[in-house]
Amino acid sequence: MLLLDEFDGPAGAPPSSQWRYDTGGGGWGNNELQVYTDDPANVSLDGAGRLAITAQGDDLDRITSARITTRGTMEFVSGRAEARIALPAGTGLHSAFWLLGSDIDRVGWPAAGEIDVIETLNDATEFHTGIHAPRRGSARGQEVSAAGPAPFPLVGEFHTYWVERSPGRIVTGIDDVTLFTATPADLAPDSRWVFDAPFFLLLNLAVGGNWPGPPDASTPSPSTMLVDSVRVVAL
Repeated sequence: MLLLDEFDGPAGAPPSSQWRYDTGGGGWGNNELQVYTDDPANVSLDGAGRLAITAQGDDLDRITSARITTRGTMEFVSGRAEARIALPAGTGLHSAFWLLGSDIDRVGWPAAGEIDVIETLNDATEFHTGIHAPRRGSARGQEVSAAGPAPFPLVGEFHTYWVERSPGRIVTGIDDVTLFTATPADLAPDSRWVFDAPFFLLLNLAVGGNWPGPPDASTPSPSTMLVDSVRVVAL
């Protein structure tokens, strides 16, 4: 199976039908400030072969952004998913390319599992990547992750963020740099490996919340995460 989106089309057009929108607000589990919409002002093609996911708001009480997914259109078990992204920077910004287990509506989070290919906060000088696995007796499960200074500047420059999935193994990286590897041996005895199952992709730009903290007067509005391409090769 191959999914490839290079986001060709006129400026202001929506992304292709293989993308769905998560819309709404209310904190999204992290007390975030944004309301996710399907408005072209928040998610649309830029006319130069890229998708623009834009957070904006003149008032901290009314910030809008976008979160798109392949839930129900493209899910895979083994293979490689990658997105070529230019990340924004600013106080309170939280950019992410990640995956969720396709059974999340049935079993909830974290029972479905989560794979974070890349997350950046604030000035985006550090990378965050890892997994969330269900753990008996824990509402938030077990996090196994890696974080540290980015291997090269990320803001405003396109890099390829990727995850490779095979039975009992997850590997993430940026360009030709491997950042993180997880196997069942990394989990606690009371945690469960749920990652050999269908997962779907998500791309979003969040604002505020417990992590990374609130925006302030210096936060650019609008702030845009540009996605040049997304590719999935499922085995």
